[in-house]
Amino acid sequence: MIFRTLIRGLAAVLLVAWLAGCVADTASTTIVARVIDGDTLVLENGETVRLIGVDAPEIGKNGRPGQPYSEQAKAFVRRLAEGKAVRLERDAQERDRYGRLLAYVYLPDGTMLNERLLAEGYALKMTIPPNVRYAERLMAAERRARDEGRGLWRTRDIDKPYVDRRGRGLIKGNINARGEKVYHLPGGRYYDQVRAERWFRTEREALDAGFRPARTE
Repeated sequence: MIFRTLIRGLAAVLLVAWLAGCVADTASTTIVARVIDGDTLVLENGETVRLIGVDAPEIGKNGRPGQPYSEQAKAFVRRLAEGKAVRLERDAQERDRYGRLLAYVYLPDGTMLNERLLAEGYALKMTIPPNVRYAERLMAAERRARDEGRGLWRTRDIDKPYVDRRGRGLIKGNINARGEKVYHLPGGRYYDQVRAERWFRTEREALDAGFRPARTE
């Protein structure tokens, strides 16, 4: 009886230790050494972190101009995170195809940086399965920014109709090889090459359906 009780006690201790290890494996605290752009950070240990669920405008490089709001997005993230102690939370995948850590980043006040970027209009939502833990929460943040005309949504007319003579939508919704929902406007770089899995009349329709703009548009 005593032996059985000891075995049960040991099993309970091991279970608690295992659960603690799981928590430690999915969340950690570190310092942000520098900010590369609106969705990419470098930690004090040299690791590069890519924020899950967001796509900030591309910074200009190799003689090419940056996308609108790219510098503003970078400055915003620097102000909030550079030199600060942040908590990282992982999702289903630890790294992306470039070897960068994938994470939700929490600021010292507990705010999720990924969500804050979308809510302030400094980035677009980018959901790539299987990292979808907070997909609905991030989509809601982007929708608030759109409705309030914040940041990069300030000058974008998402209610402009793209229709043919019969009133049918011309915006192509496509799900790419990574499972990401992307829409393409007529005249876009890859518009003629992509296969339409859904058609939309306005960008708002596409956005509300969970699609995001193609990066080249």
